[in-house]
Amino acid sequence: MDETKDLTSEHDAQKGKYMTFKSGNEYFGLKIQYVNEIIGFQAITAIPETEDYIKGLINLRGKILPVIDVRLRFKQDPFEYNDRTCIIVINVKDTVVGLIVEKIAEVVEIPDENILPPPSIGRMDKAQNQYVYGIGRVGDSVKLLLDPDKLLNDEDLSLIEEVNDMSEEEREVK
Repeated sequence: MDETKDLTSEHDAQKGKYMTFKSGNEYFGLKIQYVNEIIGFQAITAIPETEDYIKGLINLRGKILPVIDVRLRFKQDPFEYNDRTCIIVINVKDTVVGLIVEKIAEVVEIPDENILPPPSIGRMDKAQNQYVYGIGRVGDSVKLLLDPDKLLNDEDLSLIEEVNDMSEEEREVK
């Protein structure tokens, strides 16, 4: 009984909270419940014959994770990784994935009444608009709220499953 109460209060504590990060000139937000952790940039092993935004694989405490460059996913100009570059480790559709972002901004609370649907026309590039489910107003600024399920398409997920199914030896050979 108490366990259920703890889970409910933990979920309530996360409700309306978003991890925000910068990509290009925009700030994006991800619901905090998708975020496992934030790690510093690290060496990436490239996977041949994949989409350009799938940068490759990282080894996080013995677990192999695919990483995606958010700027390339949104068809923005690539950027040079530096000491502010981070990887946000998220859980999407029971798959753990790293998102390479220019820099982490902050955790903000955005109440539902401050979230508007994305504009159907406007200056936002269509490529990134398909991943945005809402616009969050935070003070005088706005954050584009991402739907992590849409960041990965089905081909990406099947590729990730293939990589996860490969044994350690097979990965080293390739």
